[in-house]
Amino acid sequence: MSTNTAPRLPHDALLRQLADEVWDAVAASDEYAATELILRALDEGADPESVLLDVIATVQGKVGEEWAANRMTVAQEHAATAINERAVGAVSVHPAARTAVTRGRITVACVDGEWHALPARLLTEVLKLRGWRVDYLGAQVPSPHLIAHLHTTNADAVALSGSIATRLPTAHAAITACQAIGVPVLVGGAAFGPTGQYAKLLGADAWAPDARSAADRLAHGPLSRPLPDHQQFDDLPHLGDQEYTLVARNSASLVRTVFNALEAAFPAMAAYDDLQRERTAEDLAHIVEFLTTALYLDDEALFTWFITWTAHILDARGVPVQSLPPALNLLAGELKDFPRAVRILRRGTEALAAPHATAAGTTA
Repeated sequence: MSTNTAPRLPHDALLRQLADEVWDAVAASDEYAATELILRALDEGADPESVLLDVIATVQGKVGEEWAANRMTVAQEHAATAINERAVGAVSVHPAARTAVTRGRITVACVDGEWHALPARLLTEVLKLRGWRVDYLGAQVPSPHLIAHLHTTNADAVALSGSIATRLPTAHAAITACQAIGVPVLVGGAAFGPTGQYAKLLGADAWAPDARSAADRLAHGPLSRPLPDHQQFDDLPHLGDQEYTLVARNSASLVRTVFNALEAAFPAMAAYDDLQRERTAEDLAHIVEFLTTALYLDDEALFTWFITWTAHILDARGVPVQSLPPALNLLAGELKDFPRAVRILRRGTEALAAPHATAAGTTA
């Protein structure tokens, strides 16, 4: 008598299937189902690192995609992220994830003002699995608190996470402060660009595109100890023109001025209700914030990416993107004495006029 058994799926296929099942649970806001799937996979021998990075991180990536496409509200996105965070916690306490410390000590933190903590938490758990002792400081860590912590722990390196590009000036200050006390900095996250171009620009000692690559880099060998006399201005001499400082200092009044002038430049705004007007003011504030960051980095591409991404988000929500060029023109008029700012705004206007503007992707 013979017994037929179904062939077991290959490892990668099993992970994809698990990711699909966890996504279904997360999308349904079913925390118990999501964590039960994760725990069952670990009980059956799944590799904890693969569960973290090929399942939970994959599901979180889909959460972002669904929000961008307006198939998930902000509240649903927050709820889904919270479930994924609890799933990471479930992995961290499972017996399969218990690993002895065999390496040095790493501090993992998010840039001050950065509330997307899940990437840093994923890196923390991967490093623990690889044998590191990790101090996870969480989201929005002010640089003085980070430095005070480093003074007491003798960390081998800092892993600094940032998802929002507008936090790059703050990240630069944190990188420089860590290096000033002799601690090298590895950075990662979408804020630093798809190829890590902003990590290099801001003087980070290393960059990694994801948690697995970051763990591999730290395992490869110690990061070089930085020179203690490195200054922020050494990386960005263009800041000497004061455009970044002056625009950032006056950003609130700039938003108010442009908002008040936008109704005449974009007549459809006269019909907006209070909520729509509030959202318009928020959009203007984001535009100015990205403009100041582009000035800090002297990088037009960052602003053109953001403005076409904004057009994509507005289009997905049925909001007329025609309001963006008038807003950029008004900003350029207010900043006529700032040549770099005007040039960046003009590039943004040109990008919006391109045929692909409202189909822009969401990578930076």
